[in-house]
Amino acid sequence: MLAKAKECWEQEHEEREAEKARYLAERIPTLQTRGLSLSALQDLCRDLHAKVEVVDEERYDIEAKCLHNTREIKDLKLKVLDLRGKFKRPPLRRVRVSADAMLRALLGSKHKVSMDLRANLKSVKKEDTEKERPVEVGDWRKNVEAMSGMEGRKKMFDAAKSPTSQ
Repeated sequence: MLAKAKECWEQEHEEREAEKARYLAERIPTLQTRGLSLSALQDLCRDLHAKVEVVDEERYDIEAKCLHNTREIKDLKLKVLDLRGKFKRPPLRRVRVSADAMLRALLGSKHKVSMDLRANLKSVKKEDTEKERPVEVGDWRKNVEAMSGMEGRKKMFDAAKSPTSQ
């Protein structure tokens, strides 16, 4: 498999070289320097230098534009990251909406039917378990003073021990 991949890569490389040679032959004419006088050769060199200068100026302009664009892209990426960090999505909260309100919101003024589902339910009385348990309200300072020190810990130990032994 590696041999096949290497073979394909070499073939692509050769095709690129052939394409490059064809493009250069098409764009750049061959120089005829044989039989030219010294002044003609100097004129040819001046023309070639002028063309090279024009190409260098274009290359420099394109590089400057490319650098400017990459800086702008980098700045925009930073702005996007800053904005993404600043605006966090709030956690969604559960909203209690009655069925009537939901239908009114969805259907607007067309909603005429009442969807009071709770009216058909039986009512059940809750037994008050808290009424059965008397709540002792005392001074908390007395309790703290009684439980302080080793005697208080012994009382707590004895109190915890006595219900389990019964």
